[in-house]
Amino acid sequence: MTTSQPDPRPGLEPERGFILSVLAPGADEDRELDEIAELARTAGVEPVASLVQHRNRPDPRTFVGKGKLEELKAAYKTAGAESLLVDHELSPSQQRRLEDELKARVVDRTQLILDIFAQHAHSAEGKLQVELAQLEYNLPRMRGMWQHLERLGAGRMDGGVGTRGPGETQLETDRRLARRRVALLRRRLKELGRQRQTRRKERLRAHTPIVALAGYTNAGKSTLLNALTGAGVSVNDRLFETLDPTTRAFEEDGRRYLVTDTVGFIRRLPHELVEGFAATLEETLQADLALHVVDGSMPDEELDETVRAVEEVLEEIGADELPVELVLNKVDAVDPLGRRRLANRFPGALQISAETGEGLDELKGRIAERFAERFELVRMVVPYEDGAKLAELYDLGPPIDERVDGPDGVFIRARLPRREIQRFAPYLVALDADSSGRPDSEAEPTRASR
Repeated sequence: MTTSQPDPRPGLEPERGFILSVLAPGADEDRELDEIAELARTAGVEPVASLVQHRNRPDPRTFVGKGKLEELKAAYKTAGAESLLVDHELSPSQQRRLEDELKARVVDRTQLILDIFAQHAHSAEGKLQVELAQLEYNLPRMRGMWQHLERLGAGRMDGGVGTRGPGETQLETDRRLARRRVALLRRRLKELGRQRQTRRKERLRAHTPIVALAGYTNAGKSTLLNALTGAGVSVNDRLFETLDPTTRAFEEDGRRYLVTDTVGFIRRLPHELVEGFAATLEETLQADLALHVVDGSMPDEELDETVRAVEEVLEEIGADELPVELVLNKVDAVDPLGRRRLANRFPGALQISAETGEGLDELKGRIAERFAERFELVRMVVPYEDGAKLAELYDLGPPIDERVDGPDGVFIRARLPRREIQRFAPYLVALDADSSGRPDSEAEPTRASR
């Protein structure tokens, strides 16, 4: 795997990969290997064969047992594979021993996911996050072109014949440069984080409700974002197609809502990836509501596993206390009986199809209901000499249902956040209004404080 591997060009043969996994006794091999196979294809690798060993835990030295290792070496050679893909996170020593035994490149689950992230990171922040995660993953594994010098004495004069020389000097230099790069990347990401926090404060100041789309990768979150907001983000049928967070807006009943699409989750998402992409995932933490998008067309057992995986990641990043609305997507691929079963298993969950638009109106209405108590319809008259207050009102971003410029000031009918009503209390007018919503035409509008 390269640091940033583009999609294979048309006409080029994909890399041939051999999948290796250790599973608990009784585990379903087909279901367990489906995800690593899909990850491989997303990274541009075609799985050509696989080997599974059933044992309670991997061997601490070679990942698989001694007998299974010999079987692996023979099967790998027969398959004509170019790399070994391991559906687990390997320790540096396990990875080194497998490479030495097979004389082949060994890529574990974390490295494979990082390779996919490198393909799909487009923003400056996303690219920095990928590079940081890759450097931190590779630091304890650095050998490279200097491994033939590792036995040398690094300048020591007491190591005996054949051990004196530069030794690990170059390797340590490489590691030191990598650590400096890590520190630089952290500083840059911290600065970008401050800029993002400033933008987030602007959104919060406007009291615009923020809805985060969370869910298993390839559950249709980006398609839903496009359907709700017309964002036009990429919706290719691949894992981790969306890496950089995208925020767009839609309106419902005159009220504006922000929707943020974030990176998808998978089972056993490596912990260092959660940490490395905290800047991406924290968009979920700042939301007022999380829409947990689920692929409703999945088989029952697989659907339960993906729901559980997303809930575990949300808990890990501290977002488990957010209000959550479960949304069953892709129901256009589910027959009537399957829909009834979904309704029984997930009572209250909305069934939608982001692809066809089915159920989107109900979803928008459900989101609006969640925030209905936040706002109150008010009427106010702002004198022309208090024009700065009118500017503050527009800065808040509430929907202005009506504006009339009269002889004594500007009449406004709008929905204000409840916490801001006191701020504009001097300009509120009596609620006895005619059918048009304006104050009684025979009575001069008066401010509540006068």
